[in-house]
Amino acid sequence: MVALQQTKIVKMNIELRDKIESALAEIRPFLVQDGGDVGLVSFTETKVEIKFLGACTDCAVNKMTLTNGVEATIKRFAPQIEHVVLVS
Repeated sequence: MVALQQTKIVKMNIELRDKIESALAEIRPFLVQDGGDVGLVSFTETKVEIKFLGACTDCAVNKMTLTNGVEATIKRFAPQIEHVVLVS
């Protein structure tokens, strides 16, 4: 019984990771166009930690990009996500 529950949890985590990665793949071309990128650091059922790379790390509008671009896209792909946090 425990092994079955763990299998379901692993499957749910893989599905959620895939949704998050799909969201990042959708937003990535816009970031790359400006010399930046975004990477997934970690996630839980309700929280995603991302890291900006390249030009995005020092960009003056990266907070807006986080909220209006990355967070909005992730939440569209995975509505259960409540928080998207930028880590360094």
